[in-house]
Amino acid sequence: MSLLKHTSTIAGFTLLSRIFGFVRDIMLARVLGAGLAGDAYQLAFTLPNTFRRLFAEGAFSVAFVPMYSRKLAGEGGEEDAARFADDVLSVFIWVLLGFSALAMIAMPIIVLGLAGEYQSVPGKFELSVFLSRVTFPYLFFISLVAMLSGLLNARSRFAPGAIAPVLFNLVLISGIIAGYSWRGDSGDDRYVVYALSAAVSLSGFVQFLYLWWAVRRAGLKLRIKKPKLTPEVKQLGMVILPATFGAGIYQISQFVDTFFATSLPQGSLTLLKMADRLNQMPLGIVGIALGTAILPMLSRHIQSDDKAKAQNLQSDAFEMATLLTLPAAAALAICAPAFVNAFFVGGKFKPEDGVIMSYITMALVAGLPAYVIVKILNPGFFARSDTKTPVYTALISLIFNIILNVWVVRSYGIVGLAGATACSATLNCLLLYAVLHKRGWFHFTAQLGNRIFRQLIATAAMSAALWWMMGILLPNFSSDILTRVSSLILLVGGGMAIYFAVGYLVGALDKDRVNRLLRRSGPATGEA
Repeated sequence: MSLLKHTSTIAGFTLLSRIFGFVRDIMLARVLGAGLAGDAYQLAFTLPNTFRRLFAEGAFSVAFVPMYSRKLAGEGGEEDAARFADDVLSVFIWVLLGFSALAMIAMPIIVLGLAGEYQSVPGKFELSVFLSRVTFPYLFFISLVAMLSGLLNARSRFAPGAIAPVLFNLVLISGIIAGYSWRGDSGDDRYVVYALSAAVSLSGFVQFLYLWWAVRRAGLKLRIKKPKLTPEVKQLGMVILPATFGAGIYQISQFVDTFFATSLPQGSLTLLKMADRLNQMPLGIVGIALGTAILPMLSRHIQSDDKAKAQNLQSDAFEMATLLTLPAAAALAICAPAFVNAFFVGGKFKPEDGVIMSYITMALVAGLPAYVIVKILNPGFFARSDTKTPVYTALISLIFNIILNVWVVRSYGIVGLAGATACSATLNCLLLYAVLHKRGWFHFTAQLGNRIFRQLIATAAMSAALWWMMGILLPNFSSDILTRVSSLILLVGGGMAIYFAVGYLVGALDKDRVNRLLRRSGPATGEA
């Protein structure tokens, strides 16, 4: 119940963020479409955003949170934890400044390495370099946000870190509106991407201010001292280096995908990123929420050498992940044309772009369960300060992804690239579980397998219903806005109702847990 409570808190705010992010992408698609300026912006945003996922939310979080949690649980308690946080911040802030400055200076070389083909389109390469320099300060601020969120997460205060992305999307929506107004009747999309890129960096600063306030409100006081490489800071650095790779196979794959996508016809990168936003909706709500909630809890169980609780925690997380991602993957694959036509097609985003984006989405979500489960399996290593093993599995998966891309992109284009990403994520998931099982750190129980089998039955029933409904409702998603919205509500609501109803009947849901939740949220008694 504790895991469910913490996960629900994170997932609730993440859902709100994803809704605003969805609105942001709809506006962006209709204002920019899939063209030169859109591709340049997507590349510019990919750079700091991928580094954020790699270093800030990936490697740094999985290394820092367990060490900080152990300090809190140790003999020194709050005093040792506070000193450790101060030492890390005092070094971390200078590393971030130096890295950001070097990256901005070397941006033409970085863009050339990722998108050399852009030089063949007049002005596209230069615009990409300029926008990338404008967006890159975002990495500095959002990395500090990740550290501040880690301090709060270690104390089971998950809400502020989950709220921060809402602020990010609100600032970007404001940037799109400002850029659209600035463009006016000129038709020059550069005005839009100028304003939007500036909004990216501004959003990092806004999130930092909010998290700093949240940390102070929680009674924590951070001090920036003279940087000193203490033994604990050195240990953190040694853990971060391999964790950067091990925790970020999906993010590293983004760079690989970007490299291949920029060699395809103009607009391909934009379509891939837009499709990935649909894929990121359940991934962010379920995967990030579970991964964030499980890490400090798992670290405490391992610190107290309670193997049974560690096993149960991971089993519960695994069950919750499949309960939500199996139907999400099936629904997105079947209903991709409906979502794309209803939300994205219009303005500068053409129907033919929508067809390609639908196929990309179908290919990406084939790996959705694997993306989420990796978020649950990785903490099993990081909570034990083992960051080397995920490096090996990630390296194997990444090599597999590159080889697969070379083979499929030539024949299947951007859709083949998305499918290769899904396959490599699945391989990574299988390798991680195999190692955890072999070491006795986590094993797949008959009860868990039985529950997932029943979830598959419910998913199959929902899929059949959605397939039938799509045949009837698909024309409605190219109609007026009221018809689109009502048809989507019917499609989504019908699919969810069928899945959870069948799931409850066949035992895909833990009926005792559901009944306890229903009793907790029952009608008010009128008592004060």
